[in-house]
Amino acid sequence: MSKGVPIPDGPCHMTPGELRRGVDDLLAFFERYRASIDERPVWPTGLEPGQIRDMLPERAPETPQPWSEILEDATGDDGPVQRGTTHWQHPRFFAFFPATATDPALLGDMLSSMLGTQGMLWRTGPACTEVESRVLDWFVHLLGLPEHFLADSDGSSWTGGGGGGVIQGTASEATLCSIVAARARSVRTAREAGDDSAYAELASRCCLYASSQAHSSVVKAAMIAGLAEHPEDRSRVRLVDVDPDTLAMDAAALEAAIRADLDAGLIPCWIGATMGTTSSGAFDPIDEIGAVARAHRVWLHVDAAWAGAALVCPELRDGARAGGLVHADSFCFNPHKWLLTTFDLDALFVSDRRSLLDGLSIMPEYLRTPESEGGAAIDYRDWQIPLGRRFRALKLWFVVRWYGAEGLRAHIRRGIALAERAEARVRADERFELTTERSLSLICFRVRHDDPERRDELTAALCDRVNATGRTLLTRTTLPGRWGGGVVIRFSVGGIATEAVHVDETWDLIGSVADETLGSGRGG
Repeated sequence: MSKGVPIPDGPCHMTPGELRRGVDDLLAFFERYRASIDERPVWPTGLEPGQIRDMLPERAPETPQPWSEILEDATGDDGPVQRGTTHWQHPRFFAFFPATATDPALLGDMLSSMLGTQGMLWRTGPACTEVESRVLDWFVHLLGLPEHFLADSDGSSWTGGGGGGVIQGTASEATLCSIVAARARSVRTAREAGDDSAYAELASRCCLYASSQAHSSVVKAAMIAGLAEHPEDRSRVRLVDVDPDTLAMDAAALEAAIRADLDAGLIPCWIGATMGTTSSGAFDPIDEIGAVARAHRVWLHVDAAWAGAALVCPELRDGARAGGLVHADSFCFNPHKWLLTTFDLDALFVSDRRSLLDGLSIMPEYLRTPESEGGAAIDYRDWQIPLGRRFRALKLWFVVRWYGAEGLRAHIRRGIALAERAEARVRADERFELTTERSLSLICFRVRHDDPERRDELTAALCDRVNATGRTLLTRTTLPGRWGGGVVIRFSVGGIATEAVHVDETWDLIGSVADETLGSGRGG
């Protein structure tokens, strides 16, 4: 009898002992890294594009390399990784919004990677699916969201009516998914009303609405969805004016834009409202926008990527921030920003999963299972853009159980208190002025000067020179309205290692650089 084709030897995998030593090495590095991070530059100043790439060989190694060399390149101070890392966990990182990374989240990520679950279907990962569904239900309660976001299958089928939550990678993905769902519902509604136009024709008439201060992901999603040809295409995308003082969406302007599109035979499809805009932390009036959305039967998506985490604190759920969420068809926030969970993890909630499935579901033969056919189980592949998905719920589950609701609230309250400390320093320095009211843990300020052009130059120069020290990292933006497109500096608090001393050190640094930058050029 033939023994068949000989089987060649496979590669040399790590032995259990080698794996243990590797994990111990990384944990030892993590301890050293955490202990020394305050002494490191926040970002690699002086680094030019291409330098890190040039530190790597042009071709992959032909033979296995020892772990000691791999570890040194990844963790050594002179290796390419450490030389080229911006330290988002640095206690003086005040740029963008925070990206919190905690040990429970790290361990959850580690377990997810070890299990290697690909949870595209319920059958390929029952725990992956059901832990995610349950933990996101926890957040409906933790954030005080409307109950229509709970994953209740109403006793029939997961492909039927009802809502539920799903983990996306980022809020940008959540925005795109909500637009696809809104378009599917708009087309279905038009057909139910007797419009028998082709799908492509109906879809091409759909219009999107968002504040002029909304995240750039709205326009990008419109481009991906075929509703905009390029970033400046406004044929189907309406960026609505904002209140010049608060920088929040003007609900009356939204109403006017929708009526104009209806008169033109277009289909108002999706409204994107923001809780905590990127530039200034502005909160759109969700209650007023929700009333407009309901009156015209337009899908309302609320992007609370950063500020949504604050809803764990009941005192931060006032009407201006969350009162209109009862009108929302979808809501998302990023636990990976301000809620102690490692990147990437966005929580998207929908009240109408049928429309999400209409826009995203596809059923090739190789994905058919009895559970899928009968709608008895959730197949999260149909709730997102990609097919595959990691067991990301593990890290969120670990975080919530380790800290508890009280720990999550304590982190938010601490970040706000630290931002109040920074705000007080700005108010006490006559060289500067706040440009908007503090929004939770974000403040925006600029140099005080009589000449707007010179003021912008000095503000931009100050930010750049402070960042060039490597001792902190800030970002700058421009604000419209009564700010006249002026340059402002954003100071965003929320890192897990940040203490009062780091706020004070950064403001002292800003003051000393201001002494050199402003000189006699300051006015006003």
